Amino acid sequence: MSAEATNPDAPGRRRGLPRIDLRRLGRAALLGSTARDRLPDAIGHVAEAHRAHHPQADLAILRRAYVLAESSHRGQFRKSGDPYITHPLAVTLILAELGAETTTLTAALLHDTVEDTDLTLDQVRAQFGEEVCYLVDGVTKLEKVDYGAAAEPETFRKMLVATGNDVRVMSIKLADRLHNMRTLGVMRPEKQARIAKVTRDVLIPLAERLGVQALKTELEDLVFAILHPEEYERTRVLIADDADAGDALGAIADDVRKVLHDAGIQAEVLVRPRHFVSVHRVRLKRGELRGTDFGRLLVLVGEDADCYAVLGELHTCFTPLISEFKDFIAAPKFNLYQSLHTAVADSTGAVAEVLIRTPRMHRVAEAGVVALGNPYADAGTTADAAEGERADPTRPGWLSRLLEWQESTPDPDTFWSSLRADLAEDREITVFRADGGPLGLPAGASCVDAAYAQYGEAAHACIGARVNGRLATLGTRLGDGDTVHVLLAQDAASGPSPDWLDHARTPAARIAITTWLSKHPEGAKPLAAARAPVAFTSGRPAAGDAVALPELPGTPVRLAGCCTPVPADEIVGFAVRGGTVTVHRDRCPAVGRMRALGRTPVEACWGDAAECRVTLVAESFGRAHLLADLTEAIATAGAAIASATVEPPSEQRVRHTYTLRLPDAAGLPALIRAMRDVAGVYDVSRAQHPATTT
Repeated sequence: MSAEATNPDAPGRRRGLPRIDLRRLGRAALLGSTARDRLPDAIGHVAEAHRAHHPQADLAILRRAYVLAESSHRGQFRKSGDPYITHPLAVTLILAELGAETTTLTAALLHDTVEDTDLTLDQVRAQFGEEVCYLVDGVTKLEKVDYGAAAEPETFRKMLVATGNDVRVMSIKLADRLHNMRTLGVMRPEKQARIAKVTRDVLIPLAERLGVQALKTELEDLVFAILHPEEYERTRVLIADDADAGDALGAIADDVRKVLHDAGIQAEVLVRPRHFVSVHRVRLKRGELRGTDFGRLLVLVGEDADCYAVLGELHTCFTPLISEFKDFIAAPKFNLYQSLHTAVADSTGAVAEVLIRTPRMHRVAEAGVVALGNPYADAGTTADAAEGERADPTRPGWLSRLLEWQESTPDPDTFWSSLRADLAEDREITVFRADGGPLGLPAGASCVDAAYAQYGEAAHACIGARVNGRLATLGTRLGDGDTVHVLLAQDAASGPSPDWLDHARTPAARIAITTWLSKHPEGAKPLAAARAPVAFTSGRPAAGDAVALPELPGTPVRLAGCCTPVPADEIVGFAVRGGTVTVHRDRCPAVGRMRALGRTPVEACWGDAAECRVTLVAESFGRAHLLADLTEAIATAGAAIASATVEPPSEQRVRHTYTLRLPDAAGLPALIRAMRDVAGVYDVSRAQHPATTT
């Protein structure tokens, strides 16, 4: 059971949900139920908040849920001494203020009954139906007596799986954690710190990803106060001093109201104070705070088009800071957030950040998925939940990915660390598959991540990718809106190499690669590297087993890198240190120099030739995408790049040197023709000098 300590100066008081006198609620709860046709006094605030968002809501079910919760928790007290029922009441009130629908509030009232009382899930199901039972079960903790140290990570795994079927599960958990954080003061400092760290690493990122900003910002402030008390106190003093220094932002708000009124735009202009952590971040960014840094202006208008009309007036009548402009209406954030962001300066140079939204955008910005209500209202009921996984129309892409990779991590410690790492990513990008379908990935994700997000373990056979139509390495970082076409080998024996882990950002990719490598300690099959069309890796020259030395049978042979002979070339060898014979093309300039020095040539001829290695030099005019087009031509011709270098442009001309592997020397003429056909390339020739490799 959680502790409670009332602190009038607690973070979140400046900007957060209304606080209710829990001791008064406790006294009301102890008085017992009222007449059947009246709501108990203890849930009057819940009913009032609920009706504000849902005027036609049937409150009878809330009355029944409260009566059952109160009777089940009767005799239980929190460490603060308050009746335990005050906790589910507070959690329910938080959700009611956010606009949650009746089913969520019913489950919130009952959310601790199965965990902390003799009430069973079957009894909840019998009295309130399958939906409420599912939500209560989703937030019920696993017992430490059964799971030991794994109880906490496995409880979160259970909640996430339940959230995948119904996001309302996590809404209740977030409200539960918020009230527990508000009332953490009676706990030992070390326990406060432990709970605050889990809140910081897991609950706050989940609140952000579900778009529930009202909960996220207060949780951030509460964690800030516990884990960084000195910085928190410094920020508190700065905010208090600003409150006494005058309303710098209010003056700009008045000017904005006048501008919009004169333009005939109906709008509400509000000053929104920043929460503690936001002020702290601004101070770290700017060093010294201005009076307008302690808040932002919020402009609420009726329609989406009005948002852009407001933007136009502000940018016309004030000086805009173009670098601060962001359009999250045309391109909403991954967590449903929509707004126009800008910053303007008035005639005195004072700068104000401005958010422009409609009322609906504002509700979603504050409450996220909670504002969406019942996700099944138009998609049938959840009565058949026990028969299989429900298709939640509000399930975010990041949650689907998380649910996929968690299935591959049976170890609780691995799951816990992977979960924290995944949630540490502060933003998401959307890329598109070749078929047009979207993929949500964390910022900084690579083609490796896209491959595993799309194909799962089948991505072990990935040999390359095209990004926006151009060939790209597997390590290429993806940007928001990129189109990715993952290329897979047809040979099932191929697999990832350890260096893929250097490019993998998502737990799904890292876990899949690590698992494959642990099962294949010999490493990736050569195919994965050999077929990679633009993997610019250095390679050993093709073995000399395609050359027999009649006079010196069994002598090690290697092909010269300066001229890279291939079958059908006239060749000659020269012994070098270590007893190896290096084979050159007969017309190689190096052959003439060695003969001039008196070096004795060794007769060499081609045997049964198979794979060969050749160095080609492409001379071209500089242009955009030339490198991508050349490497695509090479890959299409069936060659693999062992190494490559591009010299700095000189007089708009560029020199590319490629060392390539071909399955058969007979394909060399076709390869050269394909490279010469690339726009801008005016010559391709065999190398006649030592090749520079990277």
